[in-house]
Amino acid sequence: MENELWFFLLPVILLPVFFAMGWFAARVDMKTVLKQAKSIPSGFYRSLDALVDHNSGRAARELAEVIDQQPQSYDLNLTLGKLYRQRGENDKAISMHKALLDSPDTVHEKREQVLFELAQNYQSAGLVDRAEQIFLSLLEGDMARQACQHLMSIYQQDRDWEKAIDMAQRLNKDDQTYQFEIAQFYCELAQAALFKSNFDVARYHVGKALEANKKCTRANMILGDIEYRQGNFAAAVDAYSAIEQQNHAYLTMVGEKLYEAYAAQDKREEGLNQLFGYMKTFPDLNLIDVIYEKALLLKGESEAAQLALELVRQKPDLGGVYRLLGLKLSDMNPTWKADADMMRSVIGRQLQKAVMHRCRNCHFKSQAFFWLCPACNKWETFTANKIEV
Repeated sequence: MENELWFFLLPVILLPVFFAMGWFAARVDMKTVLKQAKSIPSGFYRSLDALVDHNSGRAARELAEVIDQQPQSYDLNLTLGKLYRQRGENDKAISMHKALLDSPDTVHEKREQVLFELAQNYQSAGLVDRAEQIFLSLLEGDMARQACQHLMSIYQQDRDWEKAIDMAQRLNKDDQTYQFEIAQFYCELAQAALFKSNFDVARYHVGKALEANKKCTRANMILGDIEYRQGNFAAAVDAYSAIEQQNHAYLTMVGEKLYEAYAAQDKREEGLNQLFGYMKTFPDLNLIDVIYEKALLLKGESEAAQLALELVRQKPDLGGVYRLLGLKLSDMNPTWKADADMMRSVIGRQLQKAVMHRCRNCHFKSQAFFWLCPACNKWETFTANKIEV
């Protein structure tokens, strides 16, 4: 009986002991935290405050003063070097990270991290050869994936597409695919071969591009060009027409070529009808000018104008109004003709400013189309059709 009583009373008796132990542990932890907080230089907090205020110059100065007090701090030296690079002070960044490499404590993973930062410094400074050598030396270590990504960027910039493909294939994992980029790299090789009339080589690279990404519209565009150049006009029509199933927006870019492939087979009417059908199905395409010009040759001015008017009324926009005024000028009352011509000129100037291709990733705008955005270096992000921006 007494044993059972002690069993119930023991936790009650020990409760003050547990409370005292917890209080003591908390006091010790708080003292440790306060001691560590006091050991951190105030300049470190001022540096953080400057970064919050987006004042990287003051942040770098404050952090440099902290490092003068703690010159052996690996993390602070690494961070200050990165901050210098971000500010464009590449010489300081290189000097900082090279000095860190000479430290006897910078070994193993730390050394790889410093080398990776140093390579980025060289790349930022335009010393691409030095950056490439360091990135290549990191391909077998813990920084291999990050090094691969930078090497792919370097080879893409240098237009060394075969090496870019090699890096992209190394990066190609289940969790992140680079098939999209690989297809574009093969298209670059195909375009270069086609320019030299190396049709077999161009055809091989197109096949590899479609193997990597079966929805690569650019590959079918190049394939259509290859077939047309070799006189395989029916095959060219098939290649251009396949773009409808991949991404219909790019039909604008092959509309005239598609018509010419039909015309080479003496099937101009069929080609015109296909373009007109595309416009009726996909009003966002910009094929009105092509349709009007080809219809003008086939059907005469009246019927060509009627086709264009039908398409303009289906989707009125600045370009359509510009075309509509042009069609109506010849039939207009002379008293109105001068004013209408003036309005058309104003709309034409506005078209140059407000209707452009735009990158869907970074919103960079341009009158010219790019497969690779010159601002954000993303592939196939430009709108195939010019839009009002």
